[in-house]
Amino acid sequence: MVVRFGGHIYLFEFKVVEMVPEGKALEQLQAKRYAEKYRQYGEPIHLIGVEFSRESRNIVGFELAEG
Repeated sequence: MVVRFGGHIYLFEFKVVEMVPEGKALEQLQAKRYAEKYRQYGEPIHLIGVEFSRESRNIVGFELAEG
């Protein structure tokens, strides 16, 4: 998901995991270089990886990085 708001670009990746965070959501944003096509705007880019537990249906992992 991409949100452009207030002069910033926020790229979200959501993953469903078992019970423990795996760090795969943020890893995918970085590995697939999703931020590249938004650099043309010259705005700060924020990468946000969110992992949900399949069992509890709640957030179990949340990571941030600058793009």
